[in-house]
Amino acid sequence: MATISTPSLSYRISPREEFYFAVKIFFAIIFYYLLFVLVEKIFTIDNPKAAIIYKIYGVYALLIVFYLIFRILFLVGYLRGNAIKVTQKQFPDIYAIVVSQAERLGMSRVPEVYIYQSGGLLNAYVTRFFGTNYLVIYSDILAAAYEQNMKVVEFIIGHEMGHIKRKHVIKRLLLLPAALVPFLGPAYSRACEYTCDSIGNALCPEGSHEGMLLLAGGKSLFKKINVPAYLDQIYSEEGFTTWLAERFASHPNLTKRIAAFNNEGFHYQAAPAPVVEKKTTEDDYTKYMPQ
Repeated sequence: MATISTPSLSYRISPREEFYFAVKIFFAIIFYYLLFVLVEKIFTIDNPKAAIIYKIYGVYALLIVFYLIFRILFLVGYLRGNAIKVTQKQFPDIYAIVVSQAERLGMSRVPEVYIYQSGGLLNAYVTRFFGTNYLVIYSDILAAAYEQNMKVVEFIIGHEMGHIKRKHVIKRLLLLPAALVPFLGPAYSRACEYTCDSIGNALCPEGSHEGMLLLAGGKSLFKKINVPAYLDQIYSEEGFTTWLAERFASHPNLTKRIAAFNNEGFHYQAAPAPVVEKKTTEDDYTKYMPQ
């Protein structure tokens, strides 16, 4: 597991992120080669019927590209017209956190930050359009942070800043054809999440545990979570359905992400000792009976 250090920061990169990134490059190169062959066929093939087929493939490829561009264009336009832009005058405390973290991560530009009302969802994400990074924070995350602990939002922002630092959005766009390989895209995304958890923890270790618990239990209940019991679910709830759901997910199971903070190096904690159940006897019942 590679460790990145700056004058004021040290974080770890998930080895699975680097592995899956290499696999995605491999498949993306194959796809781009086939695309090049397709384009060459369109302009050089002599068979009229085959040329029509290749042109249809080319039109579909262009439509997919235009659709993806339109989606990002629509999202950015919607944010600019409806979400709250964070500036020195609007939520200056949040803006100061973003500027400080961008400086600590050695970023040349501070991302555009927006607060979005999401109907109760607790989340944040980043996107990119024409060279500008956008960081979107759902409003309920901030509401919980203002009520409980601002360190929580520092960690969550740090996690998203990690995606920008590691250029995950750019890499996904450039290697988009590799998403056609079953399970590869989600596997890479899950590995990236571990890396960004490490970055968020490096930027604000005081908020990492509560930040994760907030995502698990919500802003009203997260402080009541019995963390050891919750982490026991890694083993007590394991099985095919749990494994299968995670294979399709873009994020690792929260139980695993929280457990990763418990050990240096972001490794999963060891399985707990098996619980030995005590057999119930008649005395166990009679002691609760009225005397």
